[in-house]
Amino acid sequence: MADDAGIPAAEPQLLKADAFGRVERRHSTDASGGPLSWVRRDAHAARWWLRPLARALAAREARALSRLAGQAGVPALLARARAGLDRSWIEGQPMHRARPAQPAYFQRALCLVARLHRRGVTHNDLAKEPNWLVTPQGHPALVDFQLASCWGRRGRCFRLQAREDLRHLLKHKRSYCPQSLTARERALLARPSLAARLWRWLFKPPYRLVTRGLLGWADREGAGDRGGAPPGLSP
Repeated sequence: MADDAGIPAAEPQLLKADAFGRVERRHSTDASGGPLSWVRRDAHAARWWLRPLARALAAREARALSRLAGQAGVPALLARARAGLDRSWIEGQPMHRARPAQPAYFQRALCLVARLHRRGVTHNDLAKEPNWLVTPQGHPALVDFQLASCWGRRGRCFRLQAREDLRHLLKHKRSYCPQSLTARERALLARPSLAARLWRWLFKPPYRLVTRGLLGWADREGAGDRGGAPPGLSP
């Protein structure tokens, strides 16, 4: 964790608390006295029966961020521990609050997703709008890599998940900037993969039953209603 790495502790700011733990923004100063912020994911705060899964998800995120080190628009992994991780803070508004309508934002977002895929990483959770940020410069950034996959080769499964990453981004583009959709993008949106159809028909209903009934989430794929960050804060 950042404290173990020599960064002085400061009063944390809660961004999200749910059955899988806590996400906090931490504040401190750097060597020159300037402000310093980072994000801590604490899986130890998860419900006891979910802690093994919460730790596994944190480890999954850490692997993806390590693979993407130095990539613009992606948090940097600062430290890793058994109970969670620390990552860099990215200033920005979640997509559902910023509501980007500029074609340039989505063009940059397509490039960002392509760069992830070139590193052999698929995000696998781009349907959720809070995972997309709009920076003060109007650029895209991504957070929450708990479901991300790191691939050694670009086989069929990689291509399938990469296609789903792209399709979910295009769904957001259709919502906020539909006039800039190309004919090819509209065709891709009109042809969801078999895996996407199976998820919608077979697995999404029990997923909603568990998340809404057992865990108390009112998750509508990107509404930011899991105790999300206040306006202006990245989750």
